[in-house]
Amino acid sequence: MSDIELIDSHCHLIFENFEKDLEDVVLRLRSRGVKKLVHACCEFTEIPKITKISHKFNEIYYSVGLHPLEAKKWENNSKSLLKKSALKDKKVVAIGELGLDFFKNEDKTLQIEALIPQMELACELKLPVIIHCRDAASEMIEICNDLSRKGNCPKGVLHCWTGTIKEMTQFLDLGFYISFSGIVTFPKAHEIHACAKKVPSDRYLIETDSPFLAPVPHRGKRNEPAFVENVANFIANLRSTELITIAKESSQNAEDLFKFDL
Repeated sequence: MSDIELIDSHCHLIFENFEKDLEDVVLRLRSRGVKKLVHACCEFTEIPKITKISHKFNEIYYSVGLHPLEAKKWENNSKSLLKKSALKDKKVVAIGELGLDFFKNEDKTLQIEALIPQMELACELKLPVIIHCRDAASEMIEICNDLSRKGNCPKGVLHCWTGTIKEMTQFLDLGFYISFSGIVTFPKAHEIHACAKKVPSDRYLIETDSPFLAPVPHRGKRNEPAFVENVANFIANLRSTELITIAKESSQNAEDLFKFDL
């Protein structure tokens, strides 16, 4: 058993490639000191499946929301559906993953129409948001600044950070946390390395984004929550500190943001 305690702040475990060995995956994450994890939701049909495994395994908490690449599925009753799901289960700790993705889909209008009501719902329920933002930082910052001026910008985290220091600073100024995935371990991810060095000790999280983006030395394999230790270890080296420090800081930050057991 590991003597450190870690929180994987973003993963997906209901995909087909976990069906046969989810029990083993959980045993491995426990052996590496992962005490809690946040299972992110991408679309509505996932909610019953995530709910089921969250009640099977104590470590699993989750979000409810609609991913920007699924924005076409947003309907008039979607907000009330999410609200009902969030209020029904105390293991729901966030709304998301929501956001903007102009890398794979340039339909900005549809994405924004799905994004704004989810941000408003998070404010209403006093839940944080999990933000997916790819090739859309300036638009996301503009939207968040607008919501902030109106007094209804929720707390939250920019998951799987791949932005610049300038963009990170703008999101930090808005009150958001920054979460680093296995990408931070990639040798050529110089801008992300710089962000991981500069981010304040009370404003970062760590994640795997399983089953995607396995960190070094697992690249090319299916990612899983046990590998969050590799992310933490790499950031410890970047910040010239110890693994135990990164584990404590990132876990405390996750507790502060998601308020798991309140």
